[in-house]
Amino acid sequence: MAWLIRAAGPTDAPAIAAIWNPVIRETLVTFNSAEKSAADIALMIQQRSEADHAVLLAEAGERVLGFAAYGQFRGGIGYARTMEHTIILAPEARGRGVGRALMAAIEDHARRRGAHSLIAGVSAANPAGRAFHAAIGYAEVARLPEVGFKAGRWLDLVLMQKML
Repeated sequence: MAWLIRAAGPTDAPAIAAIWNPVIRETLVTFNSAEKSAADIALMIQQRSEADHAVLLAEAGERVLGFAAYGQFRGGIGYARTMEHTIILAPEARGRGVGRALMAAIEDHARRRGAHSLIAGVSAANPAGRAFHAAIGYAEVARLPEVGFKAGRWLDLVLMQKML
């Protein structure tokens, strides 16, 4: 499978929603249970662009295989060089190097803009996500017990960090 990575634009919002919403609906990967509309995603793309952060996507032909995005970890000037990212892949893109390529591109984008580290907030109910991040150099730095609630369950959040 050949793909390319490029910056997402507002017209990509429906395709991003098409791969993000099943993850929201059907998994414990995200604690969010509210699906994303195309308008929500277009606004996120615009806001990240205005902040000189990124939403990047991988695509093969016309098919979006996944996306990665980052923004400031917490508000305030003291956190201005610490970013948090999101990465979501379509099922057919998993295990094919797409996630690694997206993360390398996001890390490079953040590094060029002065970011010092990236944070991954990974559901403890997502062992594949934790293993993926560990394999690309993220270390577990904290576990926040029972901070998420979804599908009638309390869920732990694992914070993983990579210095850029």
